[in-house]
Amino acid sequence: MDKKVFTREFFGRALRVEVGELAQQANGSVLLHYGDSTVLATAVLNPKAKERCDYLPLAVEYEEKLYAAGKIKGSRFIKREGRAPDSAIVKGRLIDRTLRPRFNQKIRHEIQVVVTVLSYDGANDPDVLGIMAASLALAISDIPWSGPVAGVRVGRAELGSGRNDGKLIINPTFKERAAGDLDIIVAGTAQKINMLEAGAKELPEDAMLEAIAAGQKAYEELIAFQNEIIAELKPQKRELIIKTMPADFEKKIANFLEDKLEDAIFVKEKHTRMNRLGRLHEDLVNFVKTNETEDVDDKILLAGSFFEAEIDAAVHDNLLKKGRRPDGRQTNEVRELICRAGILPRTHGSALFNRGNTQALSTVTLGSPGDKQTIDGLEEEYKKRFIHHYNFPPFSVGETGGFRGPGRREIGHGALAERSLLQIIPPETEFPYTIRLVSEILSSNGSSSMASVCGSSMALMDAGVPIKAPVAGIAMGLMMDDKGNYKVLTDIQGPEDHHGDMDCKVAGTANGVCGMQMDVKIEGVDIRVLQDTLAQAKEARLHILEAMNKTIACCRPNLSPFAPRIITIQINPDRIRDVIGPGGKIINEITAQTGVKIDIEDSGLIFVTSTDEASSQKAAEWIKNLTHEVAAGEVYEGKVTRIINFGAFVEILPGQEGLVHISELAPFRVERVDDIVKVGDNVTVKVKNIDDMGRINLTMRNPQKNNFS
Repeated sequence: MDKKVFTREFFGRALRVEVGELAQQANGSVLLHYGDSTVLATAVLNPKAKERCDYLPLAVEYEEKLYAAGKIKGSRFIKREGRAPDSAIVKGRLIDRTLRPRFNQKIRHEIQVVVTVLSYDGANDPDVLGIMAASLALAISDIPWSGPVAGVRVGRAELGSGRNDGKLIINPTFKERAAGDLDIIVAGTAQKINMLEAGAKELPEDAMLEAIAAGQKAYEELIAFQNEIIAELKPQKRELIIKTMPADFEKKIANFLEDKLEDAIFVKEKHTRMNRLGRLHEDLVNFVKTNETEDVDDKILLAGSFFEAEIDAAVHDNLLKKGRRPDGRQTNEVRELICRAGILPRTHGSALFNRGNTQALSTVTLGSPGDKQTIDGLEEEYKKRFIHHYNFPPFSVGETGGFRGPGRREIGHGALAERSLLQIIPPETEFPYTIRLVSEILSSNGSSSMASVCGSSMALMDAGVPIKAPVAGIAMGLMMDDKGNYKVLTDIQGPEDHHGDMDCKVAGTANGVCGMQMDVKIEGVDIRVLQDTLAQAKEARLHILEAMNKTIACCRPNLSPFAPRIITIQINPDRIRDVIGPGGKIINEITAQTGVKIDIEDSGLIFVTSTDEASSQKAAEWIKNLTHEVAAGEVYEGKVTRIINFGAFVEILPGQEGLVHISELAPFRVERVDDIVKVGDNVTVKVKNIDDMGRINLTMRNPQKNNFS
């Protein structure tokens, strides 16, 4: 294909698409520029179907290259980009969640979509560019796909910030995002919304809906632009051979499953349901082996797919026609809640949150400012003081498995909970601690990420962290038929999660939404469905907050006795060198003698951290003495360090000496200095004045003690 360039102005910035020049061996490739940010998206299909596969083998990768921002990796020993950072994994997941619903789920050919960031201008985030670039790479390829899709980021100027209060901003810059009270990515098709990812500062539901509607309207322009490109390039889609069930075989399987599925599905206890469905599937496999002689392995896979489709149909039909959920709850009913706080004796804070069979144990660890995590990515290096980690061990779903570090799902769920909780964390000026939360999912049956939000909120209060307000989260589901009839479900679990049409997680306080994430298995949803979802989610959130508040309603008045204490000292930035000393001599001496940790910021703000209060006070006093600005009239207890003919030098503070002239040693005439004082003597002196050169002149005539002695 010859190189072709397509341009469009989009919200004040040039959007340019190039095809035909780069990555020509991929099935489809697109180079997309927005401002000076550039991404390359490629799509590749394995021409051979994957054997013994019963799912869509789609992989979406998001690759950040440090050269895109003109950076070299900070490690002295490794300069090559390694494992994708958590931020890149989260961005890859949101692109995946936008693309995946538009594939035929029966495709068994491996498909890989790779979005590579080639240039980054520091203002335009490549993640939303990756959605459009990936969509277009698939659309102009020969890979069967029901696109295009597109997405935009929507920000909002925070109320009270100026004349633009509450103004919505499409694709805001990083500066605008930092100053706003909303950051949401809205993506989907021309008619429907199929992916949401949001963080907000306790925004009301109607403000969230307004932003989502604005985002949908904006990305429709990007879809129209893609359709123009597709119409000009006229891609030809290849025909994939998708195995289907022979009619007679399908009839046999349907007859075998008749009247058996509902008895297995509609059971309150997950363990019983899974055992019944497992036995039924095993019986189905044995039925196929017994009654079929040709292509038995293929037929077992087809029968398994039919089995899942029949469960899907049973769950949909019962909910839409009878309002019947698998565990018998009402559509807006939350499962039984059990909350406990302060359950671990040595952690700085802990809580246990149960919702039905889902159980999250959350812990808080408080550290010094020096414990912040350094983030070295495409953006300018920065330090992160609030961290949430989410762990999902195999035993939480009754399975065995390896422990090889967090996977993409764990990183994504942890990031969602962290974003939801970040909004209520006190500013560093009020609470200077580094805060690490860990949520251990001990049992899972739906919405463990939202359980980790609830558990973490209680753990923070148990730790004495002065959060703005408690936060709770809930997972909402959807069952919709081909005619558009639907029911929104509160607190989805089991088959509702696996076979439902939407998974929408909403977290927030009693005042508003703090975090939101949505993905679908259908084309998407409209504003009307989202309006019902948010209203029902708020009702559930308030119910959960009420249960949490009965356990712990506000932060503990004191930190755990095992948590470190931080003393904050503000000094003149010019005096930082006095605290550090030549080659770090002074600061190393302080830490060696007291055992504290000392963190110093360029502004002159010093943090002294220790679990021992006496040690903290000793170090703090040491630093105050080192950096105290001496003033005339102050009185000190000092030590004579040197004697000269015309006076004595007295150290009044660590590293600070002043001169007592011979005429100021006593209220009478003194012939020799050593008649009055000797080296090593402790004396009381008063600051007489400080000359233009900063030299301190002292007197021993009638000094009076004060707080500086």
